[in-house]
Amino acid sequence: MGLLANLKSRERALKKSLNVVDFSVPGNRRRAQIYTLFFDHAVLRLLWSNFMNIAPGVYRSNHPSHRRLEKLSAMGIKTILTLRGGARLSAPYHLEKESCEALGLPLVTAALNAREAPRREVLLELIDTFRTIQVPFLMHCKSGADRASLASAIYLMVIQGTPVAEARKMLSPRFLHFKWTRTGILDHVLDLYEQAQRATGIGFEDWVATEYDADAAQAGFDEMRATR
Repeated sequence: MGLLANLKSRERALKKSLNVVDFSVPGNRRRAQIYTLFFDHAVLRLLWSNFMNIAPGVYRSNHPSHRRLEKLSAMGIKTILTLRGGARLSAPYHLEKESCEALGLPLVTAALNAREAPRREVLLELIDTFRTIQVPFLMHCKSGADRASLASAIYLMVIQGTPVAEARKMLSPRFLHFKWTRTGILDHVLDLYEQAQRATGIGFEDWVATEYDADAAQAGFDEMRATR
């Protein structure tokens, strides 16, 4: 095994040993905290929140720490919406769940992917969540750059009635979202909707339910990237 391969193997083993979720085992909570701090990059979020109030009672940010959750609770936030649905078997999710339970904050889960076209059912479930979630609430992903940006745009379009041209400003370098990367698939989805909306006036939710094709959207985006 070469040096680089050996280092990568050691890193994977270390991550696996720290990414634990059973806090009844002595030492596991501390291991989970170390994993979250260094491998989930919480160290970068200690002084940077990517926080913004996007609508009355609705906020977005990166993944909050326990201390930030305390501050959010003190300012009146009633619910936390994590967009990191696929991370429910990870240490960061379980630490957040534990913090929310201690603070009496319901933790609602939705599953978005920053680098793939979201499935139709995922978008419709997210919209349903927006209609039923208790406000004020905070939505977050890992960095608050991509998934939180798309979710914020959807909230503004569907719940607030904001035009897509205005709502899509949520996907911005101001939040460290860059459309020329693989996360540009999220911009591409809004491009497709904006084209349909201009042609027929269809609303976003109806478009997702009746016209949106995640596979076709992904294929079109991949083709565009391949020709750049």
